[in-house]
Amino acid sequence: MHYDRPRSTATWGTMAKDWEAGIDFGKLQKDRLERAQAATKDHGLGSLLCFNFDNIRYITSTHIGEWGRDKFDRYCLSAPDTAPFLWDPAPPAKRKSSPWLGNRVDAPVSTMQGALPPEHGIQNVFAKQIKDKLVDMGIEKEPVGIDIMELPMLRALEAEGIEVVDGLQCIMDAREVKTEEEIELLKVAAAMVDATYYDIAKAIRPGTKESDLVAIANERLYSMGSERVECVNSVAGPRGAPHSHTFSDRIIQPGDMIFLDIMHSFNGYHTCYYRTFICGVPNEAQKEAYEICSGWVNAALNAIKPGAKLDDIANVWPKAEEFGYANEDEAFLLQFGHGVGLGLWERPIISRRYMGQKSEIKKGMVFAVECWKGAEDGSGAARIEEEVVVTDDGCEIITNFPSDHLISCGLPGCEFY
Repeated sequence: MHYDRPRSTATWGTMAKDWEAGIDFGKLQKDRLERAQAATKDHGLGSLLCFNFDNIRYITSTHIGEWGRDKFDRYCLSAPDTAPFLWDPAPPAKRKSSPWLGNRVDAPVSTMQGALPPEHGIQNVFAKQIKDKLVDMGIEKEPVGIDIMELPMLRALEAEGIEVVDGLQCIMDAREVKTEEEIELLKVAAAMVDATYYDIAKAIRPGTKESDLVAIANERLYSMGSERVECVNSVAGPRGAPHSHTFSDRIIQPGDMIFLDIMHSFNGYHTCYYRTFICGVPNEAQKEAYEICSGWVNAALNAIKPGAKLDDIANVWPKAEEFGYANEDEAFLLQFGHGVGLGLWERPIISRRYMGQKSEIKKGMVFAVECWKGAEDGSGAARIEEEVVVTDDGCEIITNFPSDHLISCGLPGCEFY
């Protein structure tokens, strides 16, 4: 099925150059910080204390690599009228590599997700550190919004007399509409997956394992400059119905439907991008499943426009019972929409499981629309996903590997052999 929505492509390359404007990273840094500060003020917060890696990056334009993502050993403090402060495991390096921070960098205090036990008192040292900084900024009596945090650390802040409130909705407000530079980075990230799917299509053949395709995707993406290959779902044949949401070492056989979801990031900006292939020539049940799945995606794309309610999109999808699941809880993620940016799942979250949200679609949002349909003969399933940018009157697709039909691979006479 051909979608009746325009497709858009990345304008710039992956490198900065002296002879071509490219992505303006200085503007990216400035715009993101201003949006975070404005949201903090709008929510009535004195400051925003962030531990989530993506929120820290959004506010400070700094990164330390994926090894630190789950350590809780890095955080930043942002206020509406003051430059942000970063606590980072490598303060001297950050002062050198991130001059926009000046001297507003110090070493963090962390329990390393509880590896240092509470009786050691680390949480109290941390709370004193934050309290002293709030006093320096003159905002110690105003509420502090927190995105995510270890419970002992939170309790220690409260013991210091700090009013702690939910700051996650504040930073989500800042991040839900993307800047021009963010959109360009998302397009480049998607273009890298376009190329990866070409390599995968050539590699699909009898005897190739699901895990082999994962290895090909990782090699291709990192060679093009990916910062992080978060996950590659690679699912073949009957493992796709019901959806297993992970890859295995299953050997691909003639007649298998194979779908993949490639999740990686370029300069921090993610993709979530499904495509489905067939090893050999599809039978009628497989072609029907693909066409139905494609139709559901297309119906969602046609419902996207500024001002649309999230339910307007979710309502075009079938109920869980209509495609083989017991209820919407178990079918969650199969007919699904989610924001894409520095995080893999941002606003909006679109699903029949969560109807009744007040949020509306806004120009500049970037999100993915993904659908699933099992083949009636049990031989596999179709999974298609498109990422879109919301425009003045609809949306543009930025995932450009062909999805208008079930692409055949791996045997004589196929499109890819």
